[in-house]
Amino acid sequence: MFIRGLCLLAGFLFANFACAAERDAVSYVNPLIGTQKSAIGYGGTMPFVTPPFGMTNWTPQTRQNKISVTSYNYDDTTISGFIGTHQPAIWMGDYGYVTLMPQTGELRTSPEDRKLPYWHDRETTRPDYYGVFLDTAHGNNIHAEMTATERCAMLRFHFPKSGVARVLVEASRPGVRGYAAVNVQAHEITGYNPHRMDAHLGPYELPNFKGYFVIQFRQAPTEAKTYGMEDSTARKSLGAYAEFRAGETVDVRVGTSFLSVDQARSNLEHEMPEWNFEAVRQRLQTVWDEKLSRMQVSGATDQEKTRLYTALYHALLYPRIFSEDGHYYSAFDDQVHAGESYTAYSIWDTFRAENSLLTLLAPERIDGMISALLQNYKEGGWMPKWPNPSYTNIMIGTHADSLVAEAVRKGFHGFDRELAWQAVYKDAMTPPDGDTTRRWLDREEHTPYEARGGLTYYKQLGFIPTDKTDEASSRTLEDSYDDWCVAQVAKATGREADYRFFLHRSLNDRHLYNPELGLMNGKTSDGRWAPIGGPRDTSGNRSIAGWTEGDAWAYTWAPLHDQAGLMQLIGGAEAYDAKLDLHFSGGHNVHQNEPSHHYGYLYDFGGQPWKTQAKVREIAAAEYGYDAGGLDGDDDCGQMSAWLLFTAMGFYPVNPASGEFMIGSPMYRNMTLKLDTGKILQIEAENNSPKNVYIQSATLNDKPLDLPIITWEQIQAGAKLHFVMGPQPSHWASNWRPNLIPTK
Repeated sequence: MFIRGLCLLAGFLFANFACAAERDAVSYVNPLIGTQKSAIGYGGTMPFVTPPFGMTNWTPQTRQNKISVTSYNYDDTTISGFIGTHQPAIWMGDYGYVTLMPQTGELRTSPEDRKLPYWHDRETTRPDYYGVFLDTAHGNNIHAEMTATERCAMLRFHFPKSGVARVLVEASRPGVRGYAAVNVQAHEITGYNPHRMDAHLGPYELPNFKGYFVIQFRQAPTEAKTYGMEDSTARKSLGAYAEFRAGETVDVRVGTSFLSVDQARSNLEHEMPEWNFEAVRQRLQTVWDEKLSRMQVSGATDQEKTRLYTALYHALLYPRIFSEDGHYYSAFDDQVHAGESYTAYSIWDTFRAENSLLTLLAPERIDGMISALLQNYKEGGWMPKWPNPSYTNIMIGTHADSLVAEAVRKGFHGFDRELAWQAVYKDAMTPPDGDTTRRWLDREEHTPYEARGGLTYYKQLGFIPTDKTDEASSRTLEDSYDDWCVAQVAKATGREADYRFFLHRSLNDRHLYNPELGLMNGKTSDGRWAPIGGPRDTSGNRSIAGWTEGDAWAYTWAPLHDQAGLMQLIGGAEAYDAKLDLHFSGGHNVHQNEPSHHYGYLYDFGGQPWKTQAKVREIAAAEYGYDAGGLDGDDDCGQMSAWLLFTAMGFYPVNPASGEFMIGSPMYRNMTLKLDTGKILQIEAENNSPKNVYIQSATLNDKPLDLPIITWEQIQAGAKLHFVMGPQPSHWASNWRPNLIPTK
């Protein structure tokens, strides 16, 4: 009783801590992981206060965010605001954002002038709460606190007892014609920000796009004014401020919307009807705890639980909800529609494992997420590859085909399957405008939607030539996988002839295998082998080699659907595994980028699963840490985190649309997933330890399991997966080989 009393007291006094015996899943999350550049890499994450899939994320702002620069970086020593941001990844831009900043003294509007020092030991970060003490010029502190809902935030600023207390609202930056207005009687500042940092990457102007906001103060301002609005050339940032009595605690509610100021106000009324900071925070904590606690782990240290639950927090941030009160603004036709919508799909990254994780842990979202892609198809003509919130033409392939095929394969029915077929068929058969006159360079500005750049040649030659289309070699291999996905949708919708056609065309990856090199190799339009090239080539000519963020080693095993065919090309299982050995020993596996993510699991295909077991443990230990610098490479909307979570459980979706998961080496003694059906997936690893990484034997529901595979159906039935682990390799599951895709 005494210990429980201490826990209750600690929970009351310190929002960031809980007693070990009473800790919930939320308390393990460290939102700072991935926010610092370190020896292993930089995750590009931010300490977001937001619910899962929240429309607007809230974070302290330590620098001016832009493409390739996030709002928060752990190594910065000052804060210039608290921003409601929609930037989904470090190398994407923000849009429709709004920033608030408490200050004392004279009015200072620029980020450089208004920034205040802070220290991490006076900073509290949780998914449901952020708090920090900011040092003012006179040595007094402003204590800032923040919590949030799906589209809104509540902030609380505790001002020092001397000097003016002011809350600054930056509506938009110099060069952006935003707007702000004040209503002192209503205690409100309203406005909008039309800025889209990625606007130059898409094909459309969007005159109706705006990020609207309503900011309400609980306390009556003594004064409220706009600033910068009189400068017609917009050389200054635009915004407003409200001033209060010295020493006051100022409560602020912020509603955001992409529909209107009135909708932003309605979002506030619906999501934050009362002025009760602790109640809002508690609701957000409950939402996160319900999601996070679906995963339970035994045999892990608190540090390891922090790494796992933070990864799950990161994986549940995207795609973000983009609809409000049954309506959404579409950045594909610049109109408002009825329905549910999502955006921020980093599909080139997330189709590999993040989407598969969501089918397990957020299945209630999948129908809406697929429907949103199909709505984008109706409104803009294509499913997007990286909506932010419109087309951006970033990355290659049409991997929305994989998301659709995976949803179909896993039995999701809450979307229009005929419309889905039309969308994937267009991806596979219709070249983009100007396909033979453009190279489709990465981030080429003001281009039509790229879709499958080079598809004209792919249909004619069976590959995309490096002398005609940029990143052609990677495109050929990834389009082959997408063809396999289209074939699965054709089969599921009763189109047998289309199924056979696309299944056969999915073997185009084999056209790029160069037997002299023993690697995939791009081709020119006359059928000759292109220079092998890649980022490590001294010539630096990636366009000639045709690779995307990788090289021939990174892409040789890229056909997720055709490992059996690749094995045959290389010369059989023994040669396949030997080539993988060279891949890893030669330093070619770059886990910080997604094309390498499935490579550790490929020894399962070649009959040496013990190498997979050792390799994935090795990668997890090397690439994932426990502190702010603990992510090797951009988290990419949860994909890096999803890899760790699957690997910890002991399996991974090498071909995500197949419904099969390749078995690795479970990292902990016991892990469970609570499924939405009420069933429990239980993974037991008897004798598990950092040294006992090798599977000696396995059972599934108490029956021997001799394949390195577990299926979607087995998981959904509530599987009990039991492994006996040991310190030495065994021959468990070494007799299994994948089946070849028929060539006719």
